Amino acid sequence: MLAPKRPISAGSETPPAKKARLPRRTSKKAPSVLLQKRTRPVDNSSDSDNSASDEEGLVEEDQDEQSDEGHTPGPLDVTKNTHAAQRVLTHQRRAAKPHSSLLADAKRAWSLAQQKTISKKERATHITSLMGIVRGMIQDIVFKHDASRIVQTIVKWGSQAQRSEVATELQGRFKELAENKYSKFLVVKLARHCHSHRLPMIMEFRSRVIRLLLHREASQIIADIYELYANATERSILLRDFYGREAALLPLPQKDDDATKDVRGGLPVVLQGAYEEQRRRILTSLRENLDLMFNNSDKGPLRHAIVHRALWEYLSEIVRTSDDREREKTYRELFESCKDLLPEIVHTRDGSRVVREFLARGTAKDRKDIVKVLKPYIATMAKDEDAQLILFTALDVIDDTKLIAKSILPSITQNAQSLQASAIGRRTLLYSLVPRDRRYYTPAMITRISETDSLRTLTSKKSSDVRAAEICAAASSELLSWVVRDGAEVSRETGGSLVITEVMLEAHGDKEAAIEALLIPLKTSYPSDGSPHPIDLPHTSRLYKVLLQGGHFSHATNAIVSRPNFNPSTFASAFLHHVKSADIAAMACGGGSFVIAALLERVIADGTPEECNSLSECLSGLREDGGKRTKGWAALSEGITLLGLKATNVT
Repeated sequence: MLAPKRPISAGSETPPAKKARLPRRTSKKAPSVLLQKRTRPVDNSSDSDNSASDEEGLVEEDQDEQSDEGHTPGPLDVTKNTHAAQRVLTHQRRAAKPHSSLLADAKRAWSLAQQKTISKKERATHITSLMGIVRGMIQDIVFKHDASRIVQTIVKWGSQAQRSEVATELQGRFKELAENKYSKFLVVKLARHCHSHRLPMIMEFRSRVIRLLLHREASQIIADIYELYANATERSILLRDFYGREAALLPLPQKDDDATKDVRGGLPVVLQGAYEEQRRRILTSLRENLDLMFNNSDKGPLRHAIVHRALWEYLSEIVRTSDDREREKTYRELFESCKDLLPEIVHTRDGSRVVREFLARGTAKDRKDIVKVLKPYIATMAKDEDAQLILFTALDVIDDTKLIAKSILPSITQNAQSLQASAIGRRTLLYSLVPRDRRYYTPAMITRISETDSLRTLTSKKSSDVRAAEICAAASSELLSWVVRDGAEVSRETGGSLVITEVMLEAHGDKEAAIEALLIPLKTSYPSDGSPHPIDLPHTSRLYKVLLQGGHFSHATNAIVSRPNFNPSTFASAFLHHVKSADIAAMACGGGSFVIAALLERVIADGTPEECNSLSECLSGLREDGGKRTKGWAALSEGITLLGLKATNVT
């Protein structure tokens, strides 16, 4: 073991080869105050000696125990002093701000008024007190984040007179309010609650709508007012900014003006009586403003309905141009400028109509480009009421069914489990199987879908029936696999049973595995002790009855409309194979009487002698008992009688 080195003495003549090693400290010294990291400077009016003497005066009993060097403050003392100084500075800064005392009083009343547990009368009292504090000063304080919330509370919970008073004080500054990131929410609340002040507010936005739509804060405010609260007259005023300065000189529509009731919107009204050159200038201004929206899509104006309305009005006008060459040129320029931005406009009524018009009028290449742009969003569009109409139009007009099978249908069929859970999603699923079926699509929806039928006859070559059959065949494989995988569970749901029924009736291909999957739940004894038996669920029993019948009942023909892609006899044979005889008899006496009646009809019509004898033996006891209390006994009794006669004849 090496001996420890001794330090070189100070008086040694030998030059030191190394630095002298300092002895290791036995205790850690408190870090210096200068090493403390501060986010704000701390102002000290006296030097460190005076502050140290003040500290010593408070703790005189500890001075005798301290060394001559004095007391060194610890980290905890420094932190407390720093925080205390910061609190003092914050209080001083707040007090120095304008209207600080008014805001302090308003916040106290606001904290009482916004409570959720107080009664309506108490809240009205606090709102009145709050209004008395801020009255006459609203314009001065509303642009601050805390004061803006106070005024919003008055508008939300106050009386109509108090709301009107707030709106009156803010007249002339609504544009500034919409551009402020705090007060913009107040503008929306005033538009919602103060109907009489909404038109003056919109008039302040006039000639500034385009600029506001491109503003980061005001864009959503203009959109909300247009989409949620404005009436037809107010919407037409907001839209007129898109038509240019020349249109702004025309008289504004009045509330009782019949022109505002035109379903085509405001542009046809503006162009009424305009000569050709004036019409061209207005359309040019509209196109320039639309290009401004397209070129600034990163700011978000394209997702607003007001822009979609202006775009649809422009498209509607240019397709009515008498000059064929000019019409085609203008249409082509518009399509090329916005085809990559189509996903931004599919979610509104007018935006959806624009995309559908492009699909119906476009060439095969145009349709392919549109499908390519929309492909990543098809699963989302399938759940939107307006966007799904674009998918319906694509299935109606695109002749290239291979493109549909590759780019559109997979996003729908592979998400069948999630789509069947909602009414909107079910319509998308069913359109590839039973398009425009009145059982699932309302007359109003069918009218909207058929808006492009006149163009389809001009631009599509394939027959509608042939196209529908090819699309159904392309969707069948994935849908049948879904039935095999999830059919037993989905059939217990009201909406899911409807989809399962149509898949079984309309899909192309082998359905043996799907039939097996649907009949496995019926192997359980009837009635079941736990969860309801499938036969006791009205929608599920209807599923089995329709499949045994081979189709739906038509009130027009008063008969069953059979489907060519489904064999009900195969389903009836599988039913007899999977369901026990005792359970069939129990179902006939219980909630499955109509299902067994349909089974009887199918066996009587197409059953083999063995099936007739087997089913007759199952129901022989029911025939003897009479079972007149069973619902549907008349149809059941008639079927049992006919089955007995057939079994006897066969024997």
